Amino acid sequence: MGGKFPGKYPTTMRYSCLLQITILVFIGLVVLSRAGMLLPEWSSFANTAIWFIVGYLVLGTILNLITRSVWERRIWAPVTLLLLITSLIIALS
Repeated sequence: MGGKFPGKYPTTMRYSCLLQITILVFIGLVVLSRAGMLLPEWSSFANTAIWFIVGYLVLGTILNLITRSVWERRIWAPVTLLLLITSLIIALS
């Protein structure tokens, strides 16, 4: 989150982290559904939602590349780029 808060996060940032965790779990479920590995009843929804996920990961990769936090650039930029590539592969399959 930009490295703005060293140490313990303020309460509002902790809630923000919980929201991010929820979003990432949902993304994981959609990608697994699109890949045919989980929740086959989500198939038609996942076929569309995967493209929103690809867009989200494009934005996430860009933001992690331009952050002032050196550690976010070193750790999270490659992670989000890898997530973007694998989600794009699944979306195109």
